[in-house]
Amino acid sequence: MRILFIHQNFPGQFKHLAPALAADPANEVVALSIQKGAHGFWRGVRILNYQPKRGTTPNVHPWVSDFETKTIRGEACFRAALELKADGFSPDVIIAHPGWGESLFIKEVWPQAKLAIYSEFFYHAEGADTGFDPEFAVGDVGDPCRLRLKNLNNLLHFETADAGISPTQWQASTFPEPFRSKIAVVHDGIDTAVIKPNPQVSLTLNGTLKLTRNDELITFVNRNLEPYRGYHTFMRALPALLRRRPHVRVLIVGGDDVSYGARAPAGTTWKAIFASEVRPQISDDDWARVHFLGMIPYQNFIPMLQLSTVHVYLTYPFVLSWSLLEAMSAGCAIVASDTKPLHEAIRHDDTGRLVDFFDAAALADEVCNLLDDKAARQRLGENARAFAQANYDLQTVCLPRQMAWVKSLVA
Repeated sequence: MRILFIHQNFPGQFKHLAPALAADPANEVVALSIQKGAHGFWRGVRILNYQPKRGTTPNVHPWVSDFETKTIRGEACFRAALELKADGFSPDVIIAHPGWGESLFIKEVWPQAKLAIYSEFFYHAEGADTGFDPEFAVGDVGDPCRLRLKNLNNLLHFETADAGISPTQWQASTFPEPFRSKIAVVHDGIDTAVIKPNPQVSLTLNGTLKLTRNDELITFVNRNLEPYRGYHTFMRALPALLRRRPHVRVLIVGGDDVSYGARAPAGTTWKAIFASEVRPQISDDDWARVHFLGMIPYQNFIPMLQLSTVHVYLTYPFVLSWSLLEAMSAGCAIVASDTKPLHEAIRHDDTGRLVDFFDAAALADEVCNLLDDKAARQRLGENARAFAQANYDLQTVCLPRQMAWVKSLVA
């Protein structure tokens, strides 16, 4: 087969699938990426870079600014595809992440190719992330109108896409029929052979503080520390956790930017806002046991999960984070939010414990209960790992299903 991947930050979700397809000498695999400097070969995949020729129009109507940006990117990808076609490349299958609009016009270049899209999320005014958290309620009554237009990109892809793939059942369920029936549910995959428990693990923070499995550690991970991933609820649980557990250390991973939702007020960050909110309730000695690690290298991230005594994961009804499944694979005892994306992976008191997303006191209680119960932690961690191996393992479950899905597109 000739296969074209389209992802603005390739490889993204295709980091396992693309090189697996390229490993077959009978396949030719090419990727288009907007990432600057993304040119050349990576694990058998030929990567070509393209750039938009213009920016978004100043003062354009705010409801359509998102779609204009996607149109600009779609045009850039369209013109890059024309050049690729002129060089003689004609794909059998195009696999695209449509979230940024790049694949909007790709079927105008290769109408005979099968187009499959990564179906990550379909926006809803109710029942998902929007309106979930009353603390950050949208003030504009026209926001449902904006969301309808935000879905234009999805809706236009439905006209041209032959199939979709979604990492979880809940994410697939956000899409409307008839396209929902075209979506295969296969997760990107977790390498459970690499991410596994390690009783001998240790990690040194700041070159001085060595942590081992003998330390009592609470871990919390976001790409960026923000309300969408429950950072505010976690921080509000900290005063009670630190007061009740005089020897616990709290390791917080995440950047200061925003991945999802609104930005913090100008001149500050969500990290700073909620740290400042709880700081007066925490003594200097207790605050010294809270470690903001920022964005840590992956080679340190896995040992941190392996060290975790209790891992906390919270999220709005939105895209499920890889980090949760990595924590399960590492055998963590997990306390998670009782929100819909979690229900596929965390079964209460089986593969973890579930608490109300907004209830900081209940979160503190559940974490402390597990810190006091080694047998429960061991049972939950073993069950979580077994569940990850059975349902999300890269080599034995997810990648074979992804490969079969690709082949089915041209069958």
